[in-house]
Amino acid sequence: MQKRLWIQAAAAAAVSTLLAGTAQAQSEIRIAHVYSKTGPLEAYGKQTQAGLLMGLEYATGGSMAVNGKKIVVIEKDDQGKPDLGKSQLAAAYSDDKADLAVGPSSSGVALAMLPVAEEYKKILLVEPAVADSITGDKWNKYIFRTGRNSSQDAIGNAVAIDKPGVIIATLAQDNAFGRDGVKAFKEAVKKGKLVHEEYLPAATTDFTAGAQRLIDKLKDQPGKKVIWIVWAGAGNPFKISDMDLKRYGIEIATGGNILPAMAAYKNLPGMEGATYYYYGIPKNPVNEALVSMNYKQYKAPPDFFTAGGFSAAMAIVTALKKTGGDTKANTLIKVMEGMSFDTPKGPMTFRKQDHQAMQSMYHFKIKNDPAVAWGVPELVREIKPEEMNVPVRNGR
Repeated sequence: MQKRLWIQAAAAAAVSTLLAGTAQAQSEIRIAHVYSKTGPLEAYGKQTQAGLLMGLEYATGGSMAVNGKKIVVIEKDDQGKPDLGKSQLAAAYSDDKADLAVGPSSSGVALAMLPVAEEYKKILLVEPAVADSITGDKWNKYIFRTGRNSSQDAIGNAVAIDKPGVIIATLAQDNAFGRDGVKAFKEAVKKGKLVHEEYLPAATTDFTAGAQRLIDKLKDQPGKKVIWIVWAGAGNPFKISDMDLKRYGIEIATGGNILPAMAAYKNLPGMEGATYYYYGIPKNPVNEALVSMNYKQYKAPPDFFTAGGFSAAMAIVTALKKTGGDTKANTLIKVMEGMSFDTPKGPMTFRKQDHQAMQSMYHFKIKNDPAVAWGVPELVREIKPEEMNVPVRNGR
């Protein structure tokens, strides 16, 4: 009898614990952030995480809740490894009961993660991985992206440097980020002429051989000659300027980057390009809030990817407010397709066809300010989303 009573009590306790766990899960919105907490893109990942947390705080008015449901952020380190990112996302959806996920830092990791979102039928909000294929041929309906894509980067940079008579060669990493970036740039260049593509391993530190091949392709060309660089993470491709490019009339052009990487831009005053974000450029209340919060918390301005994390948070909270806190994927997809939301860059809108956030880019010219540790990108003009004919590449 006692044994039977004990079994009944244990069973009742187990049911009670299960119900309590279910109730807790239902009273929470669980967001997994899978990013490069360590690895080659660690600096990018940490900025995204900082921005995500500040953005959630700002978007919820400091409550970290939507419709009475507490927001819980679960961190996962993919270390920049595709297989690890894939397993981390699966674990987040299944074991951690994440309602949706944000990340990753690397395009290669993102491409490995996309099928996992489809398998578990849960949203993956891509930030900041850039490759076009993420919202292109590898896309599925559970994928949204607040980060800019390779085409937006390329079109913005083409606005800055593509002019009649300009001869262009590209220097990029031999990975999804680099190859998608160059492919999109080639499509965007309409007036100049692209004569060479140079791809180097992502971990390259000695750029001498690649630079020599670029010089050989450009040195005898007439007119203005430009090397357009697409690079992320470790290594400093701007060291190629030490090879006396000016002797051959060759200039360097590139997009924006994190502030430490832009220290190399100080040696390139007057260089033009297009950037996704620089804290001193956008003028709006959300950017003012981000800059203020970042200075208060980190005693420094927000960096390139901090804004991206903040934008992802704004998108998530905007969508959840519209669903009344409902985290079911199909419900979220319905409200997010075509949804506009405020970000530090101003309004963004998820395009219905591929869920890519349409957003501004900024044409800049580098100024060397002795009081600043990096080359300052001064705004030439904002390139609005409606000015950029960003291709839909998913065949939807």
